[in-house]
Amino acid sequence: MNYIDHKFAKKSQRSEFLIPLLNIISDILAIIASFLVAYYIRFYFEPFVRIFPYEREVAPIEGYIYITLMMIPVWLLIFQSRKLYRSKRIVFIFDEFFLIGRLVTFGIIFSFGLIFFYREFPYSRLVFVLLWGISIIIITLGRYLVLKYEKSYYSKGKGLKDAIVAGNNETAFDIMKNFSEHKYAGFNILGYIEEDSYKGMNYLPESAKLGTYSNITELVDKLNIEAVLVAIPSSEHDKLLVLMRDCEGENVEFLLVPDFLEVITSSVRVQEIDGIPFLKIKSIPMSVWNRILKRAFDMLFALVVLVLTSPLLLILGLIVKFTSSGPVFYKQERLSMTGKKFYMIKFRSMVMDAEKNTGAVYVKKDDERYTSIGKILRKYSFDELPQFINVLKGDMSIVGPRPEREYFINMFKSQIPKYLERHRVKCGITGWAQVNGLRGSDSSIEKRIEYDIYYIEHWSIIFDLKIIIKTIKEMFFSKAAY
Repeated sequence: MNYIDHKFAKKSQRSEFLIPLLNIISDILAIIASFLVAYYIRFYFEPFVRIFPYEREVAPIEGYIYITLMMIPVWLLIFQSRKLYRSKRIVFIFDEFFLIGRLVTFGIIFSFGLIFFYREFPYSRLVFVLLWGISIIIITLGRYLVLKYEKSYYSKGKGLKDAIVAGNNETAFDIMKNFSEHKYAGFNILGYIEEDSYKGMNYLPESAKLGTYSNITELVDKLNIEAVLVAIPSSEHDKLLVLMRDCEGENVEFLLVPDFLEVITSSVRVQEIDGIPFLKIKSIPMSVWNRILKRAFDMLFALVVLVLTSPLLLILGLIVKFTSSGPVFYKQERLSMTGKKFYMIKFRSMVMDAEKNTGAVYVKKDDERYTSIGKILRKYSFDELPQFINVLKGDMSIVGPRPEREYFINMFKSQIPKYLERHRVKCGITGWAQVNGLRGSDSSIEKRIEYDIYYIEHWSIIFDLKIIIKTIKEMFFSKAAY
């Protein structure tokens, strides 16, 4: 692959202006539309008016248009305070939805303050209550459309930031591979630089090498570099300081990829006990109330899924039964939190006694042990639907590190640092590693552990919801599923 490809090497100033402008226009139109819809529903949508009758004369819409025009700049300032108008905001729209919800709430509170002091016009408070829910939906929809356009814009090679990678390791390889293939991330990778006397393993092709760390200033000026993507491990961050010192006065940004150690230590907090400061370097993943909240969410979600998919479960069960000999369900012993054993339930996707001659092995992409329907079940994760029964029983959670067999746990715990940390929470049907493409025997176990530990350290119900939404997407579009 030739990374020094200037077909896409264009300066990004246009996108720096265009994308934020489109988001501003989208938000303005969404706010106006939300007011109009809320006004219509409150006063003219018959089902709503029957439930909440309005006995006075309907207030003219001009008054609401006036308050809308007053609120638009305030709402835009609130959005800007959370940097919603910066360029290259390639985000997951579900994250955007919750952030917009919080900011719109602030905007509505401000609006109530305005109408409280401006009593000359008979504003209906129900309009503003409707506005709260409607605006969150319409603003999010508008931003989703802009986000789709932004990704398409970058994918065509427009508005990309010319960037180089600093480092020659596995992380550097991942950066170059992903950003060279996924132009929608907004970077045009020109190549990489490495240490002046680098003698380690070459993860990157020699053809992509632009020079060494000592050449960075020359390269930034010559190639108009706008970003340096740093893949230097924490043990060598003195080299990063030198790179940044060499680029003093240059209009270039540095983006550092944190390594595993930094991810783990990012949760360090200072806690004072009886006047003595302590560094809490490891804590219990969830408080008692958080565990109760997560369990309640798991039970409700699993129950809803089982009820809604019951016809599908019946059909899949019949297909498994009549397309191969053996039971419909496959039960296998797994270990969950603190080594607790349980039997995980799945639709059987392989022939009976599949490991009789091989012992415990991981499933391969073109495994010959699949039944006629088994590969389809695995590809779309339909075989895992019965695991919602495990969730109701309390064996598993909806989201968490995937459960593993004792044989593999005993093998990995001495080979992979922090491997047993993933057993500090209940295992899950899906997880942060899985929705980031780390599925199957071809994926890195070490990277899976990193993602699992990140999830444990940063758990929240919102994080669980995000993973669930991404899982649904992965079920149908992931190339790693098998």
